[in-house]
Amino acid sequence: MLIAVISDSHGNRNSISKIKKKISNAQVLIFLGDGENDLNEITEEFNGEVYAVRGNCDFNGKYPEEMIIEIQGKKIFMCHGHKYGVKYGYNSMYYRGKEVGADIVLFGHSHLPIIEEYDGVTLMNPGSISHGMGRINKTLGYIDLVDDKEPIIYIKEV
Repeated sequence: MLIAVISDSHGNRNSISKIKKKISNAQVLIFLGDGENDLNEITEEFNGEVYAVRGNCDFNGKYPEEMIIEIQGKKIFMCHGHKYGVKYGYNSMYYRGKEVGADIVLFGHSHLPIIEEYDGVTLMNPGSISHGMGRINKTLGYIDLVDDKEPIIYIKEV
Protein backbone atom coordinates (compact mmCIF):
# COMPACT_ATOMS: atom_id res chain seq x y z
CA MET A 1 0.00 0.00 0.00
CA LEU A 2 1.38 3.38 -1.02
CA ILE A 3 0.87 6.34 1.29
CA ALA A 4 1.64 9.86 0.06
CA VAL A 5 2.60 12.36 2.77
CA ILE A 6 2.39 16.10 2.12
CA SER A 7 2.64 19.25 4.19
CA ASP A 8 2.73 23.01 4.03
CA SER A 9 0.91 23.83 0.80
CA HIS A 10 0.25 27.41 1.95
CA GLY A 11 -2.18 28.16 -0.90
CA ASN A 12 0.45 27.79 -3.63
CA ARG A 13 -1.73 27.15 -6.71
CA ASN A 14 1.15 25.99 -8.93
CA SER A 15 2.30 23.43 -6.37
CA ILE A 16 -1.25 22.23 -5.71
CA SER A 17 -1.66 21.53 -9.43
CA LYS A 18 1.63 19.60 -9.59
CA ILE A 19 1.02 17.57 -6.45
CA LYS A 20 -2.17 16.01 -7.79
CA LYS A 21 -0.13 13.93 -10.26
CA LYS A 22 2.39 12.96 -7.58
CA ILE A 23 -0.28 11.48 -5.29
CA SER A 24 -2.45 9.81 -7.93
CA ASN A 25 -0.96 6.30 -7.45
CA ALA A 26 -1.30 6.34 -3.66
CA GLN A 27 -4.07 4.57 -1.79
CA VAL A 28 -3.77 6.93 1.21
CA LEU A 29 -2.95 10.63 1.49
CA ILE A 30 -1.73 12.15 4.74
CA PHE A 31 -1.74 15.95 5.00
CA LEU A 32 0.27 17.48 7.84
CA GLY A 33 -1.17 20.98 7.93
CA ASP A 34 -0.63 24.58 6.84
CA GLY A 35 -3.03 24.66 3.95
CA GLU A 36 -6.29 23.17 5.22
CA ASN A 37 -8.21 25.18 2.64
CA ASP A 38 -6.11 23.61 -0.14
CA LEU A 39 -7.00 20.03 0.72
CA ASN A 40 -10.32 19.95 -1.15
CA GLU A 41 -8.60 21.01 -4.35
CA ILE A 42 -5.66 18.66 -3.83
CA THR A 43 -7.97 15.68 -3.34
CA GLU A 44 -10.74 16.46 -5.85
CA GLU A 45 -9.60 13.58 -8.12
CA PHE A 46 -7.96 11.46 -5.42
CA ASN A 47 -9.80 8.20 -4.77
CA GLY A 48 -8.06 6.95 -1.64
CA GLU A 49 -8.39 7.57 2.08
CA VAL A 50 -7.40 11.05 3.30
CA TYR A 51 -6.17 11.91 6.79
CA ALA A 52 -5.32 15.46 7.82
CA VAL A 53 -4.17 17.51 10.78
CA ARG A 54 -4.06 21.26 11.10
CA GLY A 55 -0.98 23.42 11.30
CA ASN A 56 -0.12 26.70 12.96
CA CYS A 57 -1.38 28.62 9.90
CA ASP A 58 -4.73 26.79 9.77
CA PHE A 59 -7.38 28.77 11.61
CA ASN A 60 -10.67 27.16 10.57
CA GLY A 61 -10.28 24.14 12.82
CA LYS A 62 -11.38 21.67 10.15
CA TYR A 63 -8.91 19.03 11.35
CA PRO A 64 -7.51 17.89 14.70
CA GLU A 65 -4.05 18.95 15.87
CA GLU A 66 -2.88 15.33 16.22
CA MET A 67 -4.03 11.98 14.94
CA ILE A 68 -3.05 8.35 15.36
CA ILE A 69 -3.95 5.90 12.63
CA GLU A 70 -3.07 2.28 11.99
CA ILE A 71 -2.47 0.99 8.50
CA GLN A 72 -1.43 -2.59 7.81
CA GLY A 73 -0.27 -3.06 11.38
CA LYS A 74 1.83 0.12 11.49
CA LYS A 75 0.86 2.74 14.03
CA ILE A 76 1.33 6.23 12.61
CA PHE A 77 1.31 9.38 14.73
CA MET A 78 0.83 12.61 12.79
CA CYS A 79 0.85 16.29 13.68
CA HIS A 80 2.14 19.53 12.20
CA GLY A 81 5.09 19.68 14.58
CA HIS A 82 5.04 23.30 15.74
CA LYS A 83 3.92 22.34 19.26
CA TYR A 84 6.92 20.01 19.54
CA GLY A 85 9.55 22.57 18.50
CA VAL A 86 10.68 20.66 15.41
CA LYS A 87 12.55 23.68 14.06
CA TYR A 88 14.96 23.24 16.98
CA GLY A 89 15.26 19.46 17.24
CA TYR A 90 13.36 16.20 17.18
CA ASN A 91 13.58 14.97 20.78
CA SER A 92 10.07 16.06 21.75
CA MET A 93 8.66 14.60 18.55
CA TYR A 94 10.48 11.32 19.14
CA TYR A 95 9.32 11.04 22.76
CA ARG A 96 5.72 11.79 21.79
CA GLY A 97 5.94 8.99 19.24
CA LYS A 98 7.31 6.62 21.89
CA GLU A 99 4.60 7.71 24.32
CA VAL A 100 1.79 6.78 21.92
CA GLY A 101 3.52 3.59 20.70
CA ALA A 102 4.01 4.81 17.14
CA ASP A 103 6.09 3.00 14.55
CA ILE A 104 6.14 6.09 12.32
CA VAL A 105 5.94 9.76 13.37
CA LEU A 106 4.97 12.27 10.67
CA PHE A 107 5.27 16.04 10.96
CA GLY A 108 5.81 19.17 8.88
CA HIS A 109 6.28 22.83 9.88
CA SER A 110 10.01 23.32 9.25
CA HIS A 111 9.78 22.70 5.47
CA LEU A 112 12.93 20.57 5.86
CA PRO A 113 12.58 16.99 4.61
CA ILE A 114 14.04 14.36 6.92
CA ILE A 115 13.83 10.65 7.55
CA GLU A 116 15.49 9.45 10.73
CA GLU A 117 15.09 6.29 12.78
CA TYR A 118 15.66 6.03 16.53
CA ASP A 119 15.07 2.91 18.59
CA GLY A 120 12.34 1.53 16.34
CA VAL A 121 10.59 4.86 15.68
CA THR A 122 10.90 6.41 12.24
CA LEU A 123 10.54 10.19 12.06
CA MET A 124 9.58 11.75 8.74
CA ASN A 125 9.07 15.31 7.67
CA PRO A 126 8.12 15.29 3.97
CA GLY A 127 9.20 18.91 3.58
CA SER A 128 6.94 21.44 1.91
CA ILE A 129 5.08 21.09 -1.38
CA SER A 130 5.04 24.88 -1.76
CA HIS A 131 8.18 26.44 -0.28
CA GLY A 132 11.55 24.76 -0.11
CA MET A 133 14.06 26.01 2.45
CA GLY A 134 17.35 27.43 1.23
CA ARG A 135 18.77 25.07 -1.37
CA ILE A 136 16.12 22.43 -0.67
CA ASN A 137 13.42 22.11 -3.30
CA LYS A 138 9.72 21.44 -2.82
CA THR A 139 9.23 17.86 -1.65
CA LEU A 140 6.74 15.22 -0.57
CA GLY A 141 7.12 11.87 1.12
CA TYR A 142 5.98 8.33 0.51
CA ILE A 143 5.55 5.30 2.74
CA ASP A 144 5.28 1.98 0.95
CA LEU A 145 3.83 -0.75 3.15
CA VAL A 146 4.30 -4.24 1.75
CA ASP A 147 2.83 -7.07 3.82
CA ASP A 148 4.96 -7.83 6.90
CA LYS A 149 8.14 -6.22 5.57
CA GLU A 150 9.69 -3.05 6.94
CA PRO A 151 8.12 0.08 5.42
CA ILE A 152 9.98 1.73 2.57
CA ILE A 153 10.01 5.43 3.38
CA TYR A 154 11.37 8.02 0.97
CA ILE A 155 11.16 11.64 -0.18
CA LYS A 156 10.88 13.01 -3.73
CA GLU A 157 10.92 16.44 -5.29
CA VAL A 158 7.59 17.87 -6.42
